[in-house]
Amino acid sequence: MIVVFRKSTDEEKLQNVVRLLTQKGFITEIVRGTEKTIIGAVGDKSRLLDISLEALDGVEKVIPILAPYKLASREFKPIDTIVRVGDLEIGGSEIIVMAGPCAVESKEQLIESAVLVKRAGAQILRGGAFKPRSSPYSFQGLEKKGLEYLALAREKTGMPIVTEVIDARSLEQAVNYTDILQIGARNMQNFSLLQEAAEVGKPILLKRGISASLEEWILAAEYILKAGNPQVILCERGIRTFETYTRNTLDLSAVPAIKQLTHLPIIVDPSHSTGKWQLVHPMTLGAVACGADGILIEVHPNPTEALCDGPQSLSPEKFKNLMQSLAPVAKAVNRELNLNDQ
Repeated sequence: MIVVFRKSTDEEKLQNVVRLLTQKGFITEIVRGTEKTIIGAVGDKSRLLDISLEALDGVEKVIPILAPYKLASREFKPIDTIVRVGDLEIGGSEIIVMAGPCAVESKEQLIESAVLVKRAGAQILRGGAFKPRSSPYSFQGLEKKGLEYLALAREKTGMPIVTEVIDARSLEQAVNYTDILQIGARNMQNFSLLQEAAEVGKPILLKRGISASLEEWILAAEYILKAGNPQVILCERGIRTFETYTRNTLDLSAVPAIKQLTHLPIIVDPSHSTGKWQLVHPMTLGAVACGADGILIEVHPNPTEALCDGPQSLSPEKFKNLMQSLAPVAKAVNRELNLNDQ
């Protein structure tokens, strides 16, 4: 529910309501606007049967949250959430670009990738140490050794890192190395993993499941928020449709829809969604044009030799060209883009 206060309500009266709701087991969020101050509150309404909130001093009205997801809803928190990773703000005015190889293959490959993508303007290094693959015969990642290489790349370049965790064991290992925990499409509804990852306290990048509706995706994020971690970044990475030309179908309409339904930042992965490097460039431009807060792109020093997802990976030169093309699009939608080599 949303508790709306009268414009003249003082801080003491506001805090009295917060304390009451907290005592009744509600999760609360204060939002201070120029005209109104509201409290978003989520909890068991039956605990308020003996109290009329609208009768409390300073309260103007109480509005129920109708969406099945409460903490993630735009009703609960009208202002945008900004997830901070070091000095970076995901969900702010700047387009955040996360780039790097699909999989960490060696120390040399990863360091080279990190240096190249940073030089072109990427702010966060992506790389998979644990690789859940459709085929059990495909490369499954270097696991802990891959995490160690990611940490070395961060030390060399200063870039924060994002990497995927697939279960409790990988989460336990990755938490000591990564800056952002990625929950992949296959695990979007692995609710025990979502809760365990939330309790770590690090930002979580939650990818949309291959057949997930927007509501199911947001409800997955709700698990993380309910566990006490507000640092959720949603990632649209394509959904499964009848189309076979592309790996998945990139749902760019999800970007403005998520912005309307929730207060969470959203980024787009044009690499996994299309499966073709030739489509990454135009889909990235489209993602930023329709409001994405960031991009997750696969870049490999030599895509033809990649152990994982080479056909959808950009070469360093193509990535540099993409970043240069992206700058005017970002400017056109009143966003900023950092290009380190410009």
